[in-house]
Amino acid sequence: MRVLIDEATVHEGVASMANEIRETYVDTPLTIIGVLTGSVVVLADLIRKLDMPLRVGVLQTSSYDGTQRGKLKINVDLMLDIRNRHVLIVDDIFDTGHTMHEVIELLGEFEPASVRSAVLLVKTGKKEVAMDPDFAAFDIPDEFVVGYGLDYNDAYRHLPFVGVLEPDDLAEDRKWPD
Repeated sequence: MRVLIDEATVHEGVASMANEIRETYVDTPLTIIGVLTGSVVVLADLIRKLDMPLRVGVLQTSSYDGTQRGKLKINVDLMLDIRNRHVLIVDDIFDTGHTMHEVIELLGEFEPASVRSAVLLVKTGKKEVAMDPDFAAFDIPDEFVVGYGLDYNDAYRHLPFVGVLEPDDLAEDRKWPD
């Protein structure tokens, strides 16, 4: 595995993104919704850096089988009322953009005051939708990345950095036992 963004740089990027979010919302109460499971690490670090009124919720999406994108599934069971509230969706990576686009459309049905998006990573050259994230910590090349919440077959999420799997890493069976 090759380190793409080391631990210290990841933390600097999240802190910088938190500053942008804070400057945008000032003291406006914010509802942050993390897209599970990949956002869990960035979500935790981000909310600790936001000294402003906020509520936190989650929803779950899945669209990958190994390294291949499949049909997007969204499991929304919002415990938070977001009607007339400012919502920030937090995800790990903006690849093609389909996940974020569909989540924003879905959350619009709950009549929020506004919906913005924040991601740790934006993969360059992959976008297939007419939107960009409102906040992003890093632009990265088109490589399959893991760590800091991102996984390959449920492995590597725990790494404190963002790494690129080498062909040998992808050839190994990284699935956890059932």
